Amino acid sequence: MPVGPAGLDVDALRRSDARAVVVTPAHQCPTGVVMGPEQRHALVAWAAEVDGTVLEDDYDAEFRYDRQPVGSLQGLAPDRVLALGSLSKTLAPGLRLGWLLVPPALMDLVVREKLLTSRGAPALDQLALATLMESGRYDRHVRRMREVYRLRRDALTRAVTEHAPGLRLVGLEAGCHAILELPDGVAEDEVVRAALRRAVRVHGLSRYRVDAPRAAEAHVPAGLVLGFGNVNEERILRGVEVLGEVLSGTPA
Repeated sequence: MPVGPAGLDVDALRRSDARAVVVTPAHQCPTGVVMGPEQRHALVAWAAEVDGTVLEDDYDAEFRYDRQPVGSLQGLAPDRVLALGSLSKTLAPGLRLGWLLVPPALMDLVVREKLLTSRGAPALDQLALATLMESGRYDRHVRRMREVYRLRRDALTRAVTEHAPGLRLVGLEAGCHAILELPDGVAEDEVVRAALRRAVRVHGLSRYRVDAPRAAEAHVPAGLVLGFGNVNEERILRGVEVLGEVLSGTPA
């Protein structure tokens, strides 16, 4: 489904035959927009109309920097929304631990599927996580990392202002990535390749689209997905400096 400035296009969803949808309302991946109140209520209403289910992937809501965390969609309709969370952003994706908040009507089906598909969630890792949470150390870790990521985000903003003036960063309110919108006429893939030749890896926004040709016809702006979660401030500055040189046509 298409995503606009306020999140998922619920009208387009309503015109489809779908009865289930996966959304990232707190920080849409990859555009970074937050699903607005009207879209949230419309989405819940759609689920009731079609007897459908909304899967809320709450993948990085812990990292919101300039305002209070956004409320969970699951709280609006616990009978229609299945909420998913994990440790991928807060601790490490390699731990392979997560959780579900499941509507009561789906509980038995979900438990059965879990038993059939995977019984391999590591018990010791779960016990260690429980100890971290019960002791309060997990919360302290998240608060500390929120400040680390905020400083890196601010470094990214300053670097773009200095080395790519006039370009707009979007999706900065939360998470560990932002979108750098490219000027009209600039080919996304060419910028990605030119940056990689100079040891800077970024991804084009089109990499995340399932309908890239239609997006081109609709004149959807080109952009770069810039991750800053695992990059220190010095590397952020150098990476954006290279991007600025690439975009200005400065020879290597």
